[in-house]
Amino acid sequence: MTKILLVDDEQDILEFMSYTLKNEGYEVLLARNGNEAVALAKKEYPQLIILDIMMPEMDGIEACKEIRQIGFLNETIIAFLSARNEDYTQVTGFDAGADDYMIKPIRPKVFLSRIKALLRRRNPEMVKEESTPARPSLHIDREKYLITKGEESISLRRREFELLSLLVSKPGKVFTREEILMKVWGNGIVVSGRTVDVHMNQLREKVGGVYFGTIKGVGYKYLN
Repeated sequence: MTKILLVDDEQDILEFMSYTLKNEGYEVLLARNGNEAVALAKKEYPQLIILDIMMPEMDGIEACKEIRQIGFLNETIIAFLSARNEDYTQVTGFDAGADDYMIKPIRPKVFLSRIKALLRRRNPEMVKEESTPARPSLHIDREKYLITKGEESISLRRREFELLSLLVSKPGKVFTREEILMKVWGNGIVVSGRTVDVHMNQLREKVGGVYFGTIKGVGYKYLN
């Protein structure tokens, strides 16, 4: 059974996440601060850890850094779930070693979908499954910087739009972070590869995770 560690100092958030995951058959562990999270991770070897950022005793960023120093937890996926949605906070989270970053509040179905996508990343044999879910087609209107998903119109910021356009231009091709930075940001702007991760995270929030694949340590692709 897949084991997931949930870490948050708000009881209602823990109850919401725990209820959603247990209904899907996951084994759930709970911690209320970073210290408890590190101790439980060492003891229970979870496949996935969901961390809040603002917590007493040890915050989520420090907990993530500590867990990433534990050799036998190298394959554990870590994602933040936080009300902090600033780009610089997300960059800090990714720099600390996170694999994903989700924004509170999050709807149960969206939360569960992101969890399943994260677990597929952990098991390479399940990558094929990323392309199978039914999904509305995307239409890109470059003049209006507007995305239409089925009957739904989605407004994106300029960099998000350009990133999506790049990925869609060659479905299935893996674009490295370096390629994306060069083609979307250009040579004249100095940003880190983690900026790409933040913008991909925002695309998944707005468009849907079923459209994108992640090649860990390399880059991203638009799924056929």
